[in-house]
Formats: sequence, C-alpha cells, structure tokens
Amino acid sequence: MSEPNVFITGAAAGIGRETSLLFARNGYRVGAFDIDDAGLASVKAEIDGFGGSVVTGVLDVTDPAGWARCLADFAGESGRLDILINNAGVLSSGRFEDISLAAHRRMVDINVTGTLNGTHTAFPYLRDTAGAQVVNLCSASAIYGQPELATYGATKFAIRGLTEALDLEWAQHDIRVLALWPLFVQTAMVTGMDTGATRSLGIKLTATDVAQELWAATRGAGRVHKVHYPVGTQAKLFLSASRFSPAWLSRLMNKRVTSS
Repeated sequence: MSEPNVFITGAAAGIGRETSLLFARNGYRVGAFDIDDAGLASVKAEIDGFGGSVVTGVLDVTDPAGWARCLADFAGESGRLDILINNAGVLSSGRFEDISLAAHRRMVDINVTGTLNGTHTAFPYLRDTAGAQVVNLCSASAIYGQPELATYGATKFAIRGLTEALDLEWAQHDIRVLALWPLFVQTAMVTGMDTGATRSLGIKLTATDVAQELWAATRGAGRVHKVHYPVGTQAKLFLSASRFSPAWLSRLMNKRVTSS
C-alpha cells in the first residue's frame, strides 16, 4: 500500500461524505464507515465511478469491538493509518429540560465516547505510521456554553480538551492531533433546527466548505503549530474574539447572539 490512507467515521452523508470524496479525488485510499449501509453504498459508487480507492464498512462508533475489527480490516497487514477523522456525531437542540435524557446520553455516547473509542483503538496504527494525524470535529459551540445546545456544546468542549491534550501527549510519537471548528452546517443534522443562534446567524456553511478546510488543515502545521481550525468567517471571528475577551463579555455576546 503505497498510497496514503484515511479512515473517516460518519462518512455516509454530510461532512463525512464530502470529505471522503475529496480525499479519494486527491489520491487517498479512503475508509468510509457509518451505520448507514445504503449511504455508504452511494459513496462507494461515486468514488468507484471516478476511479478512486475506497473501502466501506458498517461501524457503530460506540462499539469498541467494532472499531477494532474495522481498523484491522482497513489497515491490513501494513498497519498503516495516515489520518483518522472522527466525524460521526449527533445533535439534539432545544431547552435542556425539554430534551429527553436518552437524547442527552446519545449525544455523549456518540460524540464523546465514540471519539474516545476510535482514537484509543487507532493509536497503535497511528504510532507506527510516520507523520500520522487525527482530526476531531469540534464546533464553535465549544467557545462558550450555548443555550439550546447545552449538551451538544458540552460534548464539543470535551473534544476540544481531548484534542489539546493528545496533541501534546502524542507529539513524541509524531502524531499530530487537531480540531475543526465549524459553526452551523447545511446538513441533515440541522434540518428543522430552530434556535436563537440559528435565527441570528443563519446556516451559511456547506459540507463542502468544511471538507475543503479539513483537507487544507491536514496539509501541514506550517511554521506555527496549530491545533484549532475555525471554519467560516463567523467561527473565525467568534474564536478570535474569545481569546481576547474577558469572560463577562463572552457571556454577554453569547447571550445576545442566542437571544436568551
């Protein structure tokens, strides 16, 4: 296997699908994994259609045994894993008390535990691949706790902390860990979503926008080592402002944007 490879979760639709197509068009052997078998078949057909290289498989990211099986099948005898993209995620919006406890737990299980399962299981493959990278899908909701997205934002705060820690911890293994920070993206995840933030800011990003930013981020850290990559003008402004604003001002800005 001389071609670089990338393992992508949540690859059947949205950001994961567009990322799979983009990497395949750029010469990567793509591992596209999801619980949506029909969606994966569509991704495979499109990649096969333009002569790309793709392996698909059904994976529930909350299942550690599933991760072990899929990674072993994908990496094969070479054990190579150039990039792991933890993209799979779910979102439930609304007032905290109006969302069922099961929905809250599902966000934690998929968004956080799923990322932990994958990153932990993939470590031996990443360690043994020169210049390996992990990309975690974070969110601008991890800048400051956002009303109507309380638990979703909390899961992304967890991903932010995990990313920062592992980027430091795994540098000794030549593994780079980074996070992508989009705001709201035009995917099925936000279909029917009506929050103060979406009404104020709109939903401007496309899955293609995020995929292209992800591709660019994995091309190298550059002279200044970057961990966080905001996607889109709005996210870039909010993240930059949060770095220089006192906590009370960040809270006030968030309160106004979310109309809370």
